Order: sequence, then structure tokens, then C-alpha cells
Amino acid sequence: MSENLAATPRLERDGTVAVLNLGAGENRLNPDSTTAINALLDEIEGGHYTAMVTAASGKIWCNGMDLPWLQGRFELGEQMLVGGELLSARILAFPVPTVAAVQGHAFGAGVILALAHDMRVMRIDRGFLCTPEVKFGGVFTPGNTTLLQARMTPQAAHRMVVLGMRFSAPEALAANLIDEAVPADELLARAVSLAASLGGDDRTAVRNLKRSLYPVPLAALGQPTPPDLLASLRTVTAQ
Repeated sequence: MSENLAATPRLERDGTVAVLNLGAGENRLNPDSTTAINALLDEIEGGHYTAMVTAASGKIWCNGMDLPWLQGRFELGEQMLVGGELLSARILAFPVPTVAAVQGHAFGAGVILALAHDMRVMRIDRGFLCTPEVKFGGVFTPGNTTLLQARMTPQAAHRMVVLGMRFSAPEALAANLIDEAVPADELLARAVSLAASLGGDDRTAVRNLKRSLYPVPLAALGQPTPPDLLASLRTVTAQ
């Protein structure tokens, strides 16, 4: 695992709310880190929790796919992409309400992971939401594209994906990318309070209703990566 790049998650509890902390580094996603996150999600699903908050520490919430990790092991590129997609799909249809507490930057697949949550609370004075793939020749898989389309307005999606624009918290709030923007010292408490207020409903109903709302991205996420996109990933990784 790349030193201080991949997510090193831990699970905490605040009342009946599970707080999944991605870590204090760049919190990138690779097969190792997604496996660790999924293990904690298993624990949450198997425990007596009514809601979940996904938080992080430091300057970055999630810096997307771990491209440095992929260098020298490109044969695992599809595994990395599919694993990230399946993680987003799992969050999108998670059986309890989910809130992303975004204290810093969320880039690329990090934005997609945040959008997979039911709601997002972001620090008002620091951090950007951005998908910078257009800046370095990257592309999105069909699955990730469908999730972006399902959770963003066409205008916001075009500005972020095609034009590579960064959204501060006030800009993200105006574009309906997040639900609240709060001071840093209130962020986690507000996210936990919001999650707690939403929890308590039947888990099977919650999961099934999410599945009924998002059949297209849930069907597309985790599918085999098209060969041309894998070739593009190789080019980007080599830069």
C-alpha cells in the first residue's frame, strides 16, 4: 500500500451512528484500502447502528484512485477500478442513512464516493470538490458516469466533469452537490446529528428504496472495464 496515500480506515461510534473515518492521509482507493473499508461496512451492517457518517482527518477527505499504487502493477488496474465502483455502489444502496462529512478535498473517485452517500456536509471555509480527469487525460468508466449523472444536475456535471471546475463549499451548496456547509469545528457533530435524525427505519426498506431509485448506476457499477479505458488508464499512470 502506498505510504500515506491509501485510506487507512477505522470505525468509531457516536450513539447509534457509525463513524467510518477514512484516515488522515490522502485516503486514496486501491484494492487494499477498499477491502479494509468493506470490512468495516460489514461490521456496520452486522451491528446495531441506525446510520453512518463517513469522515476523514487532515486536509483531504478522499483523493480518488491510488494511481501511484498502480505503477508497476498495471495488471491490477481493472481490479482497482472495479473495486472502487463496487464500493460506491455499496454506499449508494447501503441499508442505513449515510452522510459524508467532507472536511477537505474530494477529488476524482473521491467525489463519486461522496455523491454515493445520501447527504453531504462540507467544511465551509476549506476544501474543493473536483474531478480533474480532463486536466491529465483521464476518463470515467460507464458505471461512474451513470452515478455522476444520477446524483448531479446536468449543469453541475458538465461544469465539473467536462470543464474540470473546482467547487468550494459555498459553490457546491449552490449547485446542490452538498446539503450543508458548516464551520470546521461543527462539521462532524452536525453530520452525526443529521445522520441520527434520519436513522431508525427498516433496513430492508431503505435498501430496496435506494435500489429502486438508482437501478441504472447500480447495474452499471462494477461491470468489466472497457479495454480502451484500461489503455487510457495505463497512459495516465505512466505520466
